Amino acid sequence: MELIKSQLESYGMSEQTIGYLSSMIMIVFIALICIFANLIAKKIVLRTIVRIINNNQRYTWINVILEKKVFHKLSHLVPAIIIIYSASIFPLYRTLIEKAAVTYMIIVTITVINALLNAFDAIYRSFEISKIRPIKGYIQVVKIILFIIGGIVMISNLIGQNPLIILSGLGALSAVLMLVFKDSILGLVAGVQLSSNDMVRVGDWIEMPKYNADGDVIDITLNTVKVMNFDKTITMIPSYALISDSFKNWRGMQVSGGRRIKRSVNIDTSSICFCTQEMIEEFQKIQYLTEYITTRLQQINAYNTEHQINTESKVNGRQLTNVGVFREYIHQYLKNHQQIHKDMTLLVRQLAPGDNGLPLEIYAFSNDTNWKVYESVQADIFDHIFAVAPTFGLRVFQNPTGHDIAHVKESTEYSRGY
Repeated sequence: MELIKSQLESYGMSEQTIGYLSSMIMIVFIALICIFANLIAKKIVLRTIVRIINNNQRYTWINVILEKKVFHKLSHLVPAIIIIYSASIFPLYRTLIEKAAVTYMIIVTITVINALLNAFDAIYRSFEISKIRPIKGYIQVVKIILFIIGGIVMISNLIGQNPLIILSGLGALSAVLMLVFKDSILGLVAGVQLSSNDMVRVGDWIEMPKYNADGDVIDITLNTVKVMNFDKTITMIPSYALISDSFKNWRGMQVSGGRRIKRSVNIDTSSICFCTQEMIEEFQKIQYLTEYITTRLQQINAYNTEHQINTESKVNGRQLTNVGVFREYIHQYLKNHQQIHKDMTLLVRQLAPGDNGLPLEIYAFSNDTNWKVYESVQADIFDHIFAVAPTFGLRVFQNPTGHDIAHVKESTEYSRGY
């Protein structure tokens, strides 16, 4: 500073101008030093550390610390340290500069410790014991304590008071604050839980029957979560209700790229039978069944021949059934369907038979999660299944309707000659 002032005096400037100009030059000089030091810390020191860690794969936990950017956050301390040591250059503003720099250092320290806790949680999750004894809840408690202590230390640094004095004052006001700001405190805690656990985001489709909510989240505030239902009504859910009660978030379905189809077709059990030779010949003409029928007949004939089974009676040995062939046809039809997700579960299974016949359940995923497209795909599939069932000699079960009763009555009258 003295060197700058003496240099400016040589130009014949006034004392007041020298004071202002030398301070401005010194501020610019310190700023350049901070920028240069920060570049050295990030471009040289940090890259060297990253290179050493990448070359040494012996300890995987170091890579986790690097991924959580602990060292990147730590590098922000360098400019603050330079500013603290430079504060003595400006005697009038020294206290203010030091307080601002220390406050910044406290914030950086909190972010570094927070990143370390995240890294520790990620490292712990790599062990099998984490599935039995999770520690995320404990880490969140530590984070809350860390933020509270950090906030108290920052306030005490800015006002120049002992942190214990602030703590004693907070203790006296805690009961009043809990009573007056109960909803806000509950909402704040719920908001921290929702964000830290990534439970809900704006744009998520959630379903919460208790509050008649079924739609997209359009806003998340301190106290409420706003949901626009599919009928365009708005439901306001308290934030803490999403923590205390259960709800369904459909984000996983949307992210996966597949939406589940789970619906059954009830087959009239009286229409189930063994396949005749004529039926088998017709089935072999169906594109999706040609290879299946040929392979299955070879297996069945080989089994019956090996065990010397009398095939004159279809009860003996192994035989094809029309419902079994129908089930395989549906499986091959879905497998070749352009709008069915090929990398997700695809099943055509029988459920327990009941009063409504034999349920044949289709369990598959469409490759488009859009509601309109999904419903169209599902409808097309079952349109085809209902239409093709008679080809296999099967009847889809339904309870008798007025048309059925009238048809029976007409048949009876006709047979009696009325």
